[in-house]
Amino acid sequence: MASQLRHESTDWFGQLATRIFRMNLNKAACLMILCLATAPATAGEKPNVLFIAVDDLRPELGCFAAPVVKTPNIDRLAKSGMVFNRAYCQQAVCSPSRSSLLTGARPDTTRVWDLSTHFRKAMPDVVTLPQFFKVNGYVTQSIGKIFHHGIDDTASWSVPSTFPKAPHGAERAPVDPSAEAGASKRGPAFRATAGDDNSLHDGELADMAVAALPLLKKSPSRFFLAVGFIRPHLPFISPQKYWDLYDPQAIPLAPNPFPSHGAPSYAIVPGGELRSYGGVPVGRQLPDDYARQLKHGYLAAVSYVDAQIGRVIDALEREGLRENTIIVLWGDHGWKLGEHGAWAKHSNVENDTRVPLLICAPGMASNGKRSDALVELVDVYPTLADLAGLPLPNHLEGTSLKPLLEGRQIEWKSAAFSQYPRKVGKQNLMGYSMRTDRYRLTRWVNRDDHTKVASVELYDHSKDPLENENIAEDPTSEEILTTLTAQWTAGWRGAAPKAVLPPKTR
Repeated sequence: MASQLRHESTDWFGQLATRIFRMNLNKAACLMILCLATAPATAGEKPNVLFIAVDDLRPELGCFAAPVVKTPNIDRLAKSGMVFNRAYCQQAVCSPSRSSLLTGARPDTTRVWDLSTHFRKAMPDVVTLPQFFKVNGYVTQSIGKIFHHGIDDTASWSVPSTFPKAPHGAERAPVDPSAEAGASKRGPAFRATAGDDNSLHDGELADMAVAALPLLKKSPSRFFLAVGFIRPHLPFISPQKYWDLYDPQAIPLAPNPFPSHGAPSYAIVPGGELRSYGGVPVGRQLPDDYARQLKHGYLAAVSYVDAQIGRVIDALEREGLRENTIIVLWGDHGWKLGEHGAWAKHSNVENDTRVPLLICAPGMASNGKRSDALVELVDVYPTLADLAGLPLPNHLEGTSLKPLLEGRQIEWKSAAFSQYPRKVGKQNLMGYSMRTDRYRLTRWVNRDDHTKVASVELYDHSKDPLENENIAEDPTSEEILTTLTAQWTAGWRGAAPKAVLPPKTR
């Protein structure tokens, strides 16, 4: 039997190697072939995983009841899985959020609160989500941005990560001798291009994912394929046809282009990320015409990445892999489009912490349905492990969403938790934010001594869903503030689900 398996594997490898040679693929692809040929087969009918990450994607999509946005492919995917209406990231910036999801640990455990710290500095032996599938017999492959740029993790992947060569979209601005020192050296924040989809990063990324699927199908093992799209991250650059999907005059502007009343000045910064691009007008509140062009560019970029996601899903279906593949699509954090007089992320407000999350798991009762349960990106690791029938590692700080996907009656989490650091004068603060069914409570505390409270924010979503009025100092909020503060103190462990009940009978 063993000799027969070796013969079959060698024959498969020879055929595939010939195909790769003829396709003239790169060294990384050849390494993938070698890995696939020698990887141990997994037992039983364990599912594959298609893991789709989208950068800076806020939950403003057709499947999230945003009629202006054109996202037919994500909407189609949503109909075959569960849409989580209230999913939250653990810190609204790329590396801390991705490090948290991919390790299954929260930012205070990973010790990643910035864009440069590697999670293995604090957690050298942690088994990441893709690494966990790898040690359980899966072939794991990363294409595009999964970990943050420069924070890749070789232990996580069966083969080296690969990235498109097509341009990201950012351009250097023409040299202006009269410009002030420190002025932007980048090109415009938005632009339509005349090229095809694959003339830009995400189109080529989709090409790479589409090419990888038939090769992974040949593997004796199951696969975990991670595909990381960069749009709609700044700059908002996409082919002209995606701009043409929108009537500029029909694009609504933010209804609250002003800071939250009563909030500390450092709660929301105006958007330094945007201002690193050329041509952005001076001033916190941008002129309406420029703001509308920016939002037009963002929406066009969303539609562009939606089309690329559709191509990958179509390829999965063509290869006959859809029925035994878990698909998870997630955004690493939200994004402000002028709300609170600011742009980009970098805060604890609902616009920044709430994210899109879709999970399509074969055979689940929830497929085609929606959930209003409070869930977190840190829950993705235990969910995928649970769905694959793998034992959960002990270090995880999230909760498997499998009971929700199975349609069980759940006394679910009572809150979701996010955080964001701020340097305020000589103070190093951390804003710890708790989102309950009705309220958002954010306490800004000294990072080294949480008993030292600099300020408190409280928003009542039943009356103020846009978080425009901080009512923490309102005398009528005293009782609920006391209750929520006790809940905040108990933290994510105190908010964990209390009971999992049997499925409803029809």
